[in-house]
Amino acid sequence: MRRLGSVQQKIPCVFLTEVKEEQSRKRDCQFQVVATENVNPVALEADVDCALATEKLDGTCCYVTLYKGRAHLWARLDRKANKQAEKRFRKHQRSPHSGEGFTWNVEEDFKTVPETWIPAHRVKHHNGLPVPDEHGHIPGWVPVEKDNKQYCWHASVVDRDVRAALVLGPCAGDEDVLEVAAVQLADLLEQTLELIGTNVNGNPYGLGSKQQPVHCLVSHGSVPIRNPPPVDFQQLCSWFQESPEGRVEGIVWHCNDGTLVKVHRHHLGLRWPAGETSLAERAVVVRVGGYNSSKDLFSFFSARNGHRFSRLRDVKFAL
Repeated sequence: MRRLGSVQQKIPCVFLTEVKEEQSRKRDCQFQVVATENVNPVALEADVDCALATEKLDGTCCYVTLYKGRAHLWARLDRKANKQAEKRFRKHQRSPHSGEGFTWNVEEDFKTVPETWIPAHRVKHHNGLPVPDEHGHIPGWVPVEKDNKQYCWHASVVDRDVRAALVLGPCAGDEDVLEVAAVQLADLLEQTLELIGTNVNGNPYGLGSKQQPVHCLVSHGSVPIRNPPPVDFQQLCSWFQESPEGRVEGIVWHCNDGTLVKVHRHHLGLRWPAGETSLAERAVVVRVGGYNSSKDLFSFFSARNGHRFSRLRDVKFAL
């Protein structure tokens, strides 16, 4: 498979969207962003009909890049406005002159972030400072440190001694079957991945348990949609509701020019999660060996090296 674009910025919807004054299905706010039936010109210009359709995974975004000279896992951390600046920004958005632009004071308007924080790729800068996007956020990353409890589930999928990560993806010989493997961080450099598992976003894939949590990384774009529908509003709605392959949070299209566009169920007014998910029902093989000295996730998978689970959601500590 060709190397796909990394997810450094918010991905636009494949359709043009509009804001409705109703409770969001995704967040605790009083408006909902919904898709219209008109395809986004960005998608048309990128020839979305020839793009690779991949599963949009419901987790938290990660990034592998250098830290202190070595390949390292980073967690997503967007710089957000403080309460006073957020109020001014929301008031501006509701005003009839909102199209005129909003003036930020980046040094004073935003919450502090760790010194190790870096802005995401393609974040614009002005006078040497990163500029917020149209949502009032500055996308960025922080390195995952072992002693930071906030990122303990990120840390659980990395073996710092051998510089490897637990990665879930399709088997090379059979893309209908998934595999969990220990992959060198150096082989994941400049990739973005999704952390999924027990303690991430309500665990829609049913991995592990509260007593014995299980997490893993999935490279963005690595899970192709089998028999994807055309980019048509009505056909996509039907596919999400009627096809077994449609039991996913959404689709991300990787266009040949590097453009990424997406649609998720909330754009179409559909619930998520909605019963069993397509990913959770796929068989998975463990390809992790040589970890027997501790009780961490690597040892858990190593003890099951070569084992095939009939469904991803059957991956539990007890065989």
